[in-house]
Amino acid sequence: MYDYDLLVVGSANADLVIGVERRPGAGETVLGSDLAVHPGGKGANQAVAAARLGARTALLARVGDDGNGRLLLDSQRAAGVDTAGVLVGGAPTGVALITVDPSGDNSIVVSPGANGKLTPGDVRAAEGLLRASRVVSAQLEIPLETVVEVVRRLPEGTRFVLNPSPPRELPAEVLAACDPLIVNEHEARVIVGGELAGSPSPEDWARALLALGPRSVVVTLGAEGALVATTEGSARVAAVKVDAVDTTGAGDAFTAALAWRLGAGAESAEAAAYAARVGAAAVTKAGAQVSFPTAEEVAAL
Repeated sequence: MYDYDLLVVGSANADLVIGVERRPGAGETVLGSDLAVHPGGKGANQAVAAARLGARTALLARVGDDGNGRLLLDSQRAAGVDTAGVLVGGAPTGVALITVDPSGDNSIVVSPGANGKLTPGDVRAAEGLLRASRVVSAQLEIPLETVVEVVRRLPEGTRFVLNPSPPRELPAEVLAACDPLIVNEHEARVIVGGELAGSPSPEDWARALLALGPRSVVVTLGAEGALVATTEGSARVAAVKVDAVDTTGAGDAFTAALAWRLGAGAESAEAAAYAARVGAAAVTKAGAQVSFPTAEEVAAL
């Protein structure tokens, strides 16, 4: 019996969000809306998203001993996330600078802060959390060597889910543990190591990624849904049509929902279809964690 459906090992940031009519070009200044500060970070986002859906969730992360760190801890606890694994101190809390245009699309620059201080030693010290978790999910806003340590410490039978964002080339042992590796086409291009010949389809990217060793791959396609693939074949999952307000955190909500449903025994396509509904619900509200839906809200979508 597992204590947690999902353990998220990853980043926790304060999101500083400004709405703009259009994002500035090089050397250009544009006026924006009033600054809004939200709890965010890919790891913290995933933990809140899963907990809101009803998953028993824990977070292994690091925040600063500052106001932004307290904001993040309060948000996790309010959502029902177990924060025993959230370490405090070592550097200021990470910050993401986010601009959002009228279509809901965003651009993000992250200052890692305390996220960069989450070490392999912290993973080893949290081995009890790993043993207590059915699924472990990670991203790349923390040091790669920390993610490698997570993979090396995974108990037998524990599923590992990775969204490699921001993308970089990955060691073979990390790729081999992924079930699934969740990427968009930009992330796929970086991990594969360049462009594929011709005009590659999502299926082409999935095959190229599977050749690197993951047990399964999910390619997210924005408004076109997602592609789920294993060596045995692939399937498209349709998107849910909604009026987007802010896409910040939607990918994190998708990943959390997918990881939770897979851990609960759902087939890949079924889990991805549910995750697509969760991601769609998330874009209908401004902000990241504040926009994540409950299971009841997803059912009503």
